Amino acid sequence: MASRILAELRAGVVTASAEATRAYAARLASALPPGSVLALHGDLGAGKTTFVQGFATGLGIHEAVTSPTFNIFTLHRGAGHTLVHLDAYRLDCGAQLTGLMIEDFLIPPWWLAVEWPEKVAGWLPPGALHLDLGHTPGTERKHTLRLRP
Repeated sequence: MASRILAELRAGVVTASAEATRAYAARLASALPPGSVLALHGDLGAGKTTFVQGFATGLGIHEAVTSPTFNIFTLHRGAGHTLVHLDAYRLDCGAQLTGLMIEDFLIPPWWLAVEWPEKVAGWLPPGALHLDLGHTPGTERKHTLRLRP
């Protein structure tokens, strides 16, 4: 199932509503193994937090998921899963994450979703999945998966 959804995302997926974006993200969450890092690229309002909301639901997490911009990161737990939601918007570099001790919260089974990953690019592991979220005409969101070397 993981290879199918990744192939779809490589080709590009268009969702017509926030609900459809959340549903697609939930499908992706159920296909990715623990220890996955998802780097979400996109402008303000592109749907990054909406995507993380659906991703959390796919992991069996039913608490409210909001942007952790001012907290830098938030832990979400449910159904025996931990989602660490990191918003790097206010950071200048990955070195600033050292003092936050995020690694201490990566207790299996965990997944990490990073908004504004370009701010902490050197900190991300090589196997991170990079997903571009952007607007298409109207209210749709286009999601394209980009794997970096």
